[in-house]
Order: sequence, then C-alpha cells, then structure tokens
Amino acid sequence: MLIVTNPATGAKLAELPTDTPTSIAHAYARARAAQPAWAATPLAQRLACVRRFRDGIVRETERLAAILTSEVGKPIRQSRNELAGLLGRLDFFLQATEPTLAPRVVHEEGGMRERITHEPLGVVANISAWNYPYFVGANVFVPALLAGNGVLYKPSEYATLTGIEIGNLLHGAGIPQNVFQVIVGGGEAGEALLAQPVDGVFFTGSYATGARIAQAVGPRMIRLQLELGGKDPAYVCEDVDVPAAAASLADGAMYNTGQSCCSVERIYVHQAIHDAFVEAFVKEVRGFRIGDPTDEASYIGPLTRAAQLDVLQAQVADAKAKGARLLTGGRRLDPPGHWFEPTVFSHVDHTMALMREESFGPIIGIQKVSSDDEAVRLMNDTDYGLTAAVYTKDAARAERILAQVQAGSVYWNCCDRVSPRLPWSGVKRSGIGLTLSTYGIEAFTRPKAWHLRAL
Repeated sequence: MLIVTNPATGAKLAELPTDTPTSIAHAYARARAAQPAWAATPLAQRLACVRRFRDGIVRETERLAAILTSEVGKPIRQSRNELAGLLGRLDFFLQATEPTLAPRVVHEEGGMRERITHEPLGVVANISAWNYPYFVGANVFVPALLAGNGVLYKPSEYATLTGIEIGNLLHGAGIPQNVFQVIVGGGEAGEALLAQPVDGVFFTGSYATGARIAQAVGPRMIRLQLELGGKDPAYVCEDVDVPAAAASLADGAMYNTGQSCCSVERIYVHQAIHDAFVEAFVKEVRGFRIGDPTDEASYIGPLTRAAQLDVLQAQVADAKAKGARLLTGGRRLDPPGHWFEPTVFSHVDHTMALMREESFGPIIGIQKVSSDDEAVRLMNDTDYGLTAAVYTKDAARAERILAQVQAGSVYWNCCDRVSPRLPWSGVKRSGIGLTLSTYGIEAFTRPKAWHLRAL
C-alpha cells in the first residue's frame, strides 16, 4: 500500500493499493493492444480530447489545486498558478501539433519525390515528478497522446492523488482507458515499468536515478529523455536596478519553496553593487511569509520530501564550517511537517556543497565577483547545465555572456521561466533529450523517409 501524507502536518491523506510487476505487465499489454487503434484515430479527434481535458482543468481548478496543495505542500496560490499556466501549454500543443506532424514533401525532381512523415513511437513510459506534476507530466503525455502513442504514466509517489486526477480527467475527455494508464507506486513500480518492452522512456527526477535508467534501457536502443537536476546560476552586473534585480532573483530562488527544476541556486554579484544587492535580497526573503499552504497569504510552504531537510541542514553546516556568513534562516522548523526557513548565505565559494550540489529547497548562496569573465568561469564550474541568467541593462553584454554559458536555457533580466514555444533541455548532468517546442512534439514520433518514383 502507498500511504499519502500531508507534508505540512504529517496527517495521512490516503492509503492506495500499489501496482505490482504483474499488474504493470498487464497494463503494458493492454496499452500495446489499444495503441494501434488510437494511432489510427484522426488527429482532429485526438485534439478534441485534449481540448475537453483543458475544459476539465478549467472547470475543476479549485478542487485540483486543493488536492495538489494537500499532498505536495505547494502554497494554494502557487497551485492555482500551475493549473493556470498549464492552459497555455495545452494551447500550444493544440495549435502546433498538426502543422508539426503534417507530412512534408522536401524535394521533387525528375519523377522522384522525397517526403517525410511522422509515426508514433508506440507505447511510452512516463515517470514524472512531484514538484510540478501538471507541467512536467503534460510536457510528455499530451504530445505523446496527440502523436498517437499509448502512455503508461507513473506519477511520483509524492503526487499520486494528482496523477490519479489527471487520469480521470483524460478518460473523461475521451482518451481510452487502456491508452493512458496511471501506475501507482514508488521505486519498485518504476523498475517494473522500465522492465516492460516500451518504445520510449521519459523521466524527470534526480541525476542518480536518471543515470540508472540510462544504464538499464540504453542497450534496448529506444527513445530516452531524461530531465534531471540543476544548479542554476545567475549573474548580476553592476548596472542593474538593485532592488528590482533582488526581488526578481529572490522569487526565482524561493518560489515553490525552492523546489523547482530551474530555481536559482547560486548568485554571483559584481563587487561594485554586492553589498547593496545582498541587503536588498535579504530584505525580500525576510518578507516571504511561511505558513499553512492552504492560507492565501502563504508564500513558503513545507518541503514535500522529509529527507530533503537533512540535505539542507548538511549544506548549512558545511557552509558555516568553511567560512560562509549566514544572513537569515538556516534551520528546520519544529514538526509536524517538513519545514525549513528561507536561508541566505554570503561569503560563499565553490569549496562549499551549497554552491556545487543541488539544494532543491529554500536556500541560496551569494558570491562576489570582480568581472564578467570570473562570473562566466564560476557559472560553468558545475556538473549541471539546465538554466542560467544574467541581469544587466546592456543587451549586447548579456548575449555575449550567455553565449559562453553551458546551459540549455538562458535568461536576460528574468529567471525560473519556461515557455512551451522553446525547447526545454539541459547539458551535462542536467539530462538528455528535450520536451516542449515543436521539437518536443517530434520527440514522440519516428520520422519516416519516403523515396517515391513515378513510373
């Protein structure tokens, strides 16, 4: 059984039967049998199902937001924001899928026609994340379904109630029961799912788990997409509006209690404004209200996973021992629940775990730099490469710096942002493959090359 608890209070929310290797094998067999008919369904009908799913999200927003907040601890306003933001992603897929997957004649000469079509992969495994279950999940299962695939969807065990609601909404919108199936369970269920002869694996989570998945499925030569960790940097130049930059980056670091894939996790500030920036940043962070995530005024909620408290506490102890200056926060709060104070350090460096290892919580280090070159060197001094940001009034300077940064997404005067129109990808330990954009639609298909000669 899977016991779902509220991370804000420790109260039990539900007790759910988990899938077994046998039930997962049966789910796969049903999906494999159902997928060809789904692929043969006209795209217009598949699009109509997703439109009805969108209507369901709008209709059920308040109930879905309350469920999300109850099981992951996300403040209620941020849960609503996730559901509202999902609508724009659905709109993109609804608008872009047909032109992206339309057959294309790419050359025609001397009686020879060359054409490209897109065929669905078949049945794919989607092992999703808890921090943004609607965003992260829909990045995969929506284009996968629109492209004609069957989907075996395993939500994180920390967002299972939300995963079940997603399944109910999709089935109510007309997606056949066997084409989209929710797998309930933790790591063992994930391993059993990976053991099925699926045609693609799409995973969002830690680097360690992603590496194990890659090792397990690599020899099978199937489509593999891994969205993994990040240690996302931001560089603040000396020409910025200091309070505005501090407010933007404080939100980028602490939103969703710092549990975002693209949360700002380390900040480099030009020495000319370092002290003023730190003062403004700390003031912003101290203004964030910690409290009951069902309260409209709360900005910082509990951590979803209790184990992350130990990670953050270890990073605090390591930073202090190596000479960092704690400016605010720095400790877990008393139970019940998984609470950690928003925490800011200055006088940090890259000997500290805080500046090198993923935090995934409300903690940040701010380091002084003397030049753009030093900032670039430090931004690239990481095993990860998901996002990076530069704050400056000078567009040319920003583009020059960002061109040197090793990251899948880069930002000028913004951060912690995802657009459905742009590919979402990482380099180094941040993963392989991509979602979103037209590339993220094509990812769920195999292009077929046609050489057609008229006789």
